[in-house]
Amino acid sequence: MVLIPFQTDALNGLCSGDQLDLLDSVDCLRSQGISHYVSLPQIIVCGDQSSGKSSVLEAISGVSFPVKSNLSTRFPTELVLRKTSQMGVSVSIVPHQARTESERLALSSFHEKLEGFEGLPNLIENAKVTMGISTHGKAFSKDLLRVEVSGPDRPHLTIVDLPGLIHSETKQQSASDVELVQDVVQSYMKESRSIILAVVSAKNDYANQIVLKLARAADKKGNRTLGVITKPDTLIAGSESEAMYVSLARNQDVEFRLGWHVLKNMDSETGEWSLADRGVKEEEFFSQGIWEDMSRSLLGVDKLRSRLSKVLLGQIAAELPSLIDEIDIKSSACRNRLDKLGDPRATLAEQQLYLFQLSQSFQSLVKAAVDGTYNDPFFGDAKSELGYQKRIRAVMQNLNQDFADNISRRGHCRKVTESNNTSHISKAVIPITRDKFIDHIQHLMKRTRGRELPGTFNPMIVSDLFLEQSAPWEAIARSHVDKVWKAAKEFLGHAAAYVADATTSKALFQKIFEPALNQLLGTLNEKTTELLTPHQRSHPITYNHYFTETLQKLRNERNQDEYSRIVKRFFGVSSLETPHYCNGNHDLCQLVTDLVQCTERDMNRFACSEALDCMEAYYKVALKRFIDDVANEVIEAKLISPLGGIFTPVAVSTMSADLVTSMAGESEENRAQREQLTKQLDVLTKGSDTCKRFIGVRLHSADDDATQSDPDFNNQSDEGSELSFEEDARSSTDGSVRPRRPTIERSERVVEVEAPAFASDPAPEALPTPEALDSRIASLGLGFPKKSKKKSKVSAARAAFEED
Repeated sequence: MVLIPFQTDALNGLCSGDQLDLLDSVDCLRSQGISHYVSLPQIIVCGDQSSGKSSVLEAISGVSFPVKSNLSTRFPTELVLRKTSQMGVSVSIVPHQARTESERLALSSFHEKLEGFEGLPNLIENAKVTMGISTHGKAFSKDLLRVEVSGPDRPHLTIVDLPGLIHSETKQQSASDVELVQDVVQSYMKESRSIILAVVSAKNDYANQIVLKLARAADKKGNRTLGVITKPDTLIAGSESEAMYVSLARNQDVEFRLGWHVLKNMDSETGEWSLADRGVKEEEFFSQGIWEDMSRSLLGVDKLRSRLSKVLLGQIAAELPSLIDEIDIKSSACRNRLDKLGDPRATLAEQQLYLFQLSQSFQSLVKAAVDGTYNDPFFGDAKSELGYQKRIRAVMQNLNQDFADNISRRGHCRKVTESNNTSHISKAVIPITRDKFIDHIQHLMKRTRGRELPGTFNPMIVSDLFLEQSAPWEAIARSHVDKVWKAAKEFLGHAAAYVADATTSKALFQKIFEPALNQLLGTLNEKTTELLTPHQRSHPITYNHYFTETLQKLRNERNQDEYSRIVKRFFGVSSLETPHYCNGNHDLCQLVTDLVQCTERDMNRFACSEALDCMEAYYKVALKRFIDDVANEVIEAKLISPLGGIFTPVAVSTMSADLVTSMAGESEENRAQREQLTKQLDVLTKGSDTCKRFIGVRLHSADDDATQSDPDFNNQSDEGSELSFEEDARSSTDGSVRPRRPTIERSERVVEVEAPAFASDPAPEALPTPEALDSRIASLGLGFPKKSKKKSKVSAARAAFEED
């Protein structure tokens, strides 16, 4: 690798002091390591293999990378160029996140500095070996090589060069290499703050070059992609291929908001050459043929450097508000994790203090959850499953309601019904007619007969019937208790994870919460058994007037049905719902006789019917009482109320020293995590402070007045939060780029960046008339073809690209 000196006259006045300060600040963020946590604005260079990417990078930076045809970029390379008084080079490796901890430590330790550039090639080779790249081993790596070059003649720019996209596997490049390179390129492209420099070689049809397809997939609207055409000298003058690439350069085929640029790079086989030689050759090439009539702003490396610096500055300004928001969000998350870790805990007193703080936080959360006051950030979003699990009062209310509904539908053994449709009856319940139920009771009464008179029943028969009817209660009640207990366990797990770090919360749950929960479960089961015992072993007892009301209601409903049947038969009507006119004489005495004689003649069946009515009335009274008892005396009294007392400051004060240390003692993992989080928070805080310095600052160059005097410049409007320097190539008939003044407004934050003007740019010209434009196109041999069935090569290439 060779460092090529070059003059920076073209860059003089490009950036004002404030603009340079902003670029330096973003680079400072990068060097601080904030890019590990937050995506930063950057320019990424991507293209197919042998598209001329490295030559483009060399021309822009003056840093010579290998460009021979048998070599290619094997890893992402971040080239940081800064204009300083001292010359120097620093090379380091930024490990990919997929690396193991030991690999990350080994790769991060690679950091070398040079005062000169003679040892740079060997240094790069050493970095490749460290990454594991070899001729017969791994061909590509996802690790990032960071090369920082500073000097008085460097442009102010940061660019990431990515491995060239591979079309197909070869002996040297496997199918996995093809996939790996594409994954790396796509991962950089999808970053919304990245400017994509898509390099396309004029040697090949652009519709067949992978980079455009990937760029279009990552940047669907083309808002952050700038196309670069290389090797235009390989095109035959006057050919359709040349016309096709001229159309592409004018942003007329594949449209990008940032437009296109054309470079003529030096042939890698020509030997040593200077940047001045390159500039002369490039200017000579673009001053003849079809390129002579192209806008100068789209040609040559000097203009490209200007565009890239301007675009990067604009992207930084546009993304600054959202960048600050993202940094603040991640800083807050980092602080929360540090709060969970607490202060360092080396002594027993520090460990006890930590547990005191945890117990107080825990009690506050439990009280809020039990009271149904969900204002703490702990509770999160109620629409999410996690947020619902943390709202323990809501969970308990809903589970109790489910229990009441479930036992009302499935808690009875038999259901009396006269209908053949039993779809509304639970499968766990036996449907039965009243006559068959009475038959069942009659059989039972014969076996339990005592001294009762005919037509009456032994009161204990009601107890036997109720015990049989309420048999499902125990299973339903214990299932409910188990669900409630598990819900409480989930809640305590979330609470422990919220108030303490991962290690402490795990120890806290295992040593304090789980034993207490198991004890509570035993208490819940004991209380459930206590509530079930009167219903399973004692005789029915109630002094609730609801029992007599229900009993009378049952009898009245049954009598009403029988009386209605007799009246309808007597008057010969089908329904009693509507008024009927009675014509003729009717023997009402007979009607009275029929009504009186509708009683049951069989005294035993009458007694069974009475017993059934008593059992059903008592069942309803007992069920309501049991549902309320389970909710109040089991769930509320034995589970919800004791939750806050599981972990209290008083309990902490009575803990043994060994127990305190086992829970609050700090592990090596926690100490390392605190150190890492502290470092991360420091980086994020400094980054936030750095970014906020530029909020509301107006960055402009000395040439603002001249630029703003352009009526075309002032008349253009900004849309939403587009890039600060919006270069809209589509607004110009010749594809030239016109900078426009941006104002980015996001979250009431304003960043204004004035687009710098260039002394070499021509003064704004009036747009040509359509006739003049047609004449100019025709003179270049690029007139629009007449309609025909045969497509031109330009149209075919465009169609092929659009289909892809």
